[in-house]
Amino acid sequence: MADTVMTDATAPNISDSNLTANGDRPLIEIWLVKWHFVMGIIFLLVAMLAGFLFSLQFIQKYPFSGIEFFSPGRWRFIHTNGVAYGFIANVFLGMLHWVVPRLTGKPAASRALGYFIFYAWQGILVATVIGLLMGQAQALEWGETPVWIDPVALLGLILVAINFMTPIMKVSGPLYVTMWYFMAAFVWTVLVYAMGNFLPEYHMNGVAAGAIGGLFIHDLVGLFVTPLGWGMMYYFVPIILKKPIWSHGLSLVGFWGLAFFYPLNGIHHFLYTPIPMFLQYGAVISTIAVELVVTTVIVNFFMTLRGSGDMLRRSIPVRWFYTGMIFYFTTCFQCAFQTTLTFQQIIHFTDWVVGHAHLVMFGVFGFWLLGTMVYLLPRVMGRTRWYSESLHEWHFWITAISMLVMFFDLTIAGLVQGYMWKELASWESTLRASTPFWWVRTISGTAMIFAQFIFAYNVVMTWIGKPSKEWAKNRNPESAVPASVGDTGSEGLSPA
Repeated sequence: MADTVMTDATAPNISDSNLTANGDRPLIEIWLVKWHFVMGIIFLLVAMLAGFLFSLQFIQKYPFSGIEFFSPGRWRFIHTNGVAYGFIANVFLGMLHWVVPRLTGKPAASRALGYFIFYAWQGILVATVIGLLMGQAQALEWGETPVWIDPVALLGLILVAINFMTPIMKVSGPLYVTMWYFMAAFVWTVLVYAMGNFLPEYHMNGVAAGAIGGLFIHDLVGLFVTPLGWGMMYYFVPIILKKPIWSHGLSLVGFWGLAFFYPLNGIHHFLYTPIPMFLQYGAVISTIAVELVVTTVIVNFFMTLRGSGDMLRRSIPVRWFYTGMIFYFTTCFQCAFQTTLTFQQIIHFTDWVVGHAHLVMFGVFGFWLLGTMVYLLPRVMGRTRWYSESLHEWHFWITAISMLVMFFDLTIAGLVQGYMWKELASWESTLRASTPFWWVRTISGTAMIFAQFIFAYNVVMTWIGKPSKEWAKNRNPESAVPASVGDTGSEGLSPA
């Protein structure tokens, strides 16, 4: 692993018209980057609207009461699966089509395979939505996808690994830390998905199935989303800041710490169960160890930012990235407490856990992916700038503030619920006490959805090239993408 910054001087540049590989084949399939991003945005909007509908059930305002096909529980599955597999997975795939070729200097293994994966993945997602609405969900958190979809999805994950591992394995010499994270993610994701979606259904039951389910729901975050997310940060942050990562040693600590400690964490979802206590204690210890590992990664990135703090004001992607890192530290610090047996007595099954999950999945990884799209979309759409910089500001601040409001609201709600249950308060009284918090959740969630529609509008207007008043004020409309959406260096702005 070379401790070098991947800048335009060290990574291939798709703006070079003669940059091809394997004859006339371009290094990067720009179409796949762009359309994975677009589909990610579409599924994000669908998933958020599904979450909004589900939240209305808690405040007794659900508009489709009595219609089984549109029951709130089914919308809840579309919300969680849409975010995980529709938004996060799609944007990650688009990111991989950009980053892996630039770091390896080689295209993905097969152009045809890349297009097949794109269309097949969207088909899997649509089939999942239909299956969930028809009531075919499985009784496994984050594994509710209909049972007949699981083999197809697993095959797709294997094909993704083959398509991107091939150019990585052809690299001679040391690999940048991003590639370490990506290679681990390709292997871990296949193993985790197979473990969670086949072992409990066909080979295990009872306590053993519960333990495997706990490992699955947590390892999906730690061994799929986390390595891809951190690998992405190790690529984009140095490029935008134009400086190397502060410590090569800390990058090694972060990677190997994740590899050694995270696979054991999932059992902490099932404390005080018949699962053997040595596994429960091991989960608590390994979870706390992971939080220490995460601290080293956070320190590494904030020391990298030292001396470039003004980029938080000037660069929208950097702002998304580092806000997500603050949220990441917050959730990990929170997790170190909530995973203990003492703390779980209060917060288990409460809205505390819901707030924690939202901050992790959207406040951290969602923010990183939004920052990545802000940086790359004008480049892959062949535009020199975004339609509106002010819309980016509105998008960021509404999303960040509403995310914080929802997180604090659900955290306090969880404590209220937990202590009321501990005091053996009646169920009806806990519902009355929770209702004001559920109203705040719905309102903050509505604001968050509105912000994503602002972003989608900005994407569409940028894509069609419609001029705005902000464009008119600029005397040089052909200037590079402004610093607020990234660096102003030689990174390619037009399709290969």
